[in-house]
Amino acid sequence: MNEFQQIVSTPTFSIAMTLVIFSIATVLYHKTKLFFLNPVLVAVVVIIAFLKIFNIDYDTYNKGGRFISFFLGPAVVALALPLYHQRRLIKQHGLTLLISITSGLGAGTATAVLIAKYGGLTKEAMISMTPKSVTTPIAIAVTEKIGGNVSMTAAFVVIAGILGAAIGPIFLKKIGVQSKTAFGAAIGTASHGIGTARANEEGETQGAFSGLALCLAGVITSILLPIIIKSIF
Repeated sequence: MNEFQQIVSTPTFSIAMTLVIFSIATVLYHKTKLFFLNPVLVAVVVIIAFLKIFNIDYDTYNKGGRFISFFLGPAVVALALPLYHQRRLIKQHGLTLLISITSGLGAGTATAVLIAKYGGLTKEAMISMTPKSVTTPIAIAVTEKIGGNVSMTAAFVVIAGILGAAIGPIFLKKIGVQSKTAFGAAIGTASHGIGTARANEEGETQGAFSGLALCLAGVITSILLPIIIKSIF
């Protein structure tokens, strides 16, 4: 192993590379406002390309990457602050939100099953795709319970998040969604944490309701999805 390979194989390099690439991607996105330059998407593509070019396997990269992943949990908990600020609106629309989020999750699960079925994917891939709309830790836990492939689920979750954050706001505005609460709930239900980060750019209300949808979607999915999958298969 040469000196360069030794350097790139260290956890410190993985952490530094990820933070630098994401920071540059964020600046680029805010300057251009082009939806396909979503910072998460750009960072994922660049990091994968780097690992492939220099023949670095994922386990080596993840020695540092896992330290970044650790902060996903605290980041979700931090969503409690905007929820607290919007508590009156949440109380006012509580039942509507619950029904809407549950319906959205049902539609998302049905879509995943249909895509897998008519796309010729295996049963394992179909099962692994169903929790795609909830945040990664919950999706992985649910996948392990229903017999899916954790790695495939993680990939589907990232894809759903990136697509939802990049295309979701444009789609909602095109179809005339003007309600801040509906906007946030739709993004959070469909694209979890990545979408919530995008919703926060629209405003505090949108971000708060997206965070609420993210949390409720995780709870509802973890309770109902195993029952649904068991009844189907």
